[in-house]
Amino acid sequence: MTKHSADFIDIDHYRDLAQQKHKEHAKFLAQVKKKPPKHLDEITAEIHYEVFREIDCTKCANCCKTLGPDFKEADIERIAKYLRMSLQGFEAKYLRVDEDGDKVFQAMPCPFLGTDDLCTIYESRPKACRDFPHTDRKKIYQINHLTLKNTEYCPAAYEFVEKLKTKLK
Repeated sequence: MTKHSADFIDIDHYRDLAQQKHKEHAKFLAQVKKKPPKHLDEITAEIHYEVFREIDCTKCANCCKTLGPDFKEADIERIAKYLRMSLQGFEAKYLRVDEDGDKVFQAMPCPFLGTDDLCTIYESRPKACRDFPHTDRKKIYQINHLTLKNTEYCPAAYEFVEKLKTKLK
């Protein structure tokens, strides 16, 4: 079975690889943080776009099945408006406050994930969803902990770290 093709991404394969390389990735990302190379933002942007030319998120949607976004007030207002719901109605139907005090989905997978693994509120989706897996962020070394965590859930994040390792060695 291939790790990804035009129609399928083997998320279990990627999770296993990410777990096997966890220490290696953590050490590498710590080195990048300690001494960021010149033009790191340009390098990571190039790798981000390369990875997303190879991996089609709609063939995976693991983030939508397992990770819930942290909803900011702007997200709640935008989505409630899109769904023609009151803010209170939207929050009561879809959200809860977690142990960190963040507003998150009551349950996963995302209630807006269609049976075709496409987002039914794509135009209005939360900022956290828009930005995931955060591999196009400037000064990416500032979120090493998040990048490392995301490799276990997102094949694109895993491939990003692998390509970054290759490029910087």
